[in-house]
Amino acid sequence: MIVVLDPGIGNLHSVLGGLRRVGREAVVISDKEAWDNLRNDADGPVQGVILPGVGAFGDAMTQLRLSGLVSVVEQVVTSRIPLLGICVGMQLLFKVSFEHGEHPGLALLPGRVVRFPATAKVPHMGWNDLTSVRSHHPLLQDVAIGDFVYFVHSYYVQADEASDVIAAASYGGIEVPAVVGRGLVYGTQFHPEKSGKVGETILRNFVRLTELERSEVSSPW
Repeated sequence: MIVVLDPGIGNLHSVLGGLRRVGREAVVISDKEAWDNLRNDADGPVQGVILPGVGAFGDAMTQLRLSGLVSVVEQVVTSRIPLLGICVGMQLLFKVSFEHGEHPGLALLPGRVVRFPATAKVPHMGWNDLTSVRSHHPLLQDVAIGDFVYFVHSYYVQADEASDVIAAASYGGIEVPAVVGRGLVYGTQFHPEKSGKVGETILRNFVRLTELERSEVSSPW
């Protein structure tokens, strides 16, 4: 079972449609009570969780806290369930954002979210090619340098650890982390559900990761 978290900050229809295109349905939950009920009553285990997000970082974190989904994400990580953040959902994985002030994030990965410099037109919106890809990573199997994906964002991640960036794109003279990953925590700055065949490949790879035994996906790659 794949669960999509819905604190009111994501485009659920496109994410659910993307999952259907790769052959998987998902259960949507909007608060911790729904998560607890799901864990207690579900016919099968939760295999993977997706955190989509649009809008401002601070608003997104507020909604996560109010809905109790911050503690759900913490349970997901401690239970070693693969987690995929999309767009703002990826940015939320990091320690802090400086979008309209300073806002703490989920701090699952070290780094910060900052605005593109004045020399870059914002938002970074549209198709852009990947300039680096760690192709041996299982999330990026069959994804290559030069593949195009669809971005919409005005802020980008500055990761503290280069090893957490598993694919990047270039925009406005900045190397933009496009895909991040550490352990079972993953994120895409672009929208895989809107990125055609390349995005479907990444979603399919994530689904494949959710179907593995945890011992098979514990390596840092």
